[in-house]
Amino acid sequence: MSHELTRRDAIAALSAAGVALAGCVAAPGTDERATDTDRQLTDHDRETMVATADVLYPTDVSGIEGFVERYVDGRVAERPEHAEGIADALAYLDEYCQAWFERDFAALSRKERDNALREMRANEATPDPDGSDIEQVRYYVINDLLLALYASPTGGQLVGIENPPGHPGGLDSYQRGPQS
Repeated sequence: MSHELTRRDAIAALSAAGVALAGCVAAPGTDERATDTDRQLTDHDRETMVATADVLYPTDVSGIEGFVERYVDGRVAERPEHAEGIADALAYLDEYCQAWFERDFAALSRKERDNALREMRANEATPDPDGSDIEQVRYYVINDLLLALYASPTGGQLVGIENPPGHPGGLDSYQRGPQS
């Protein structure tokens, strides 16, 4: 069974992350409020986030590219410091992959991307926005993408949460007993 991530999922995930939703109606990659001093993510940054999600998300999930781009753009629209953290973490990820594979992370096969994350021990790192490069990859890239997936209605269904808290019916689904 395929689980398709939608625009609605991205908006729900942004809401769960505490992002104001006013700017989330713009197409991915556009932010009319951005100034020249704001750090915006590049197309390469977005491509790398999508490539990372492709490794992290279950294989039966579809619609990853549009979902991740919309989520990431909404996440950083009002937070240039978060965009800078993501960009720095992605730059380190590319540096690491260039050293070991002689290619950027997004240019690697899915298996090579998975191996790269495991070899750098990003799956074991403590997420810390001010920590080591690997801790920042865990915080800004891996944890952000996992939050996006599992805070969305589609991602919540994958782990048996019918309606995540904050979504219509969310509280009711937690107040029912197991017999319901």
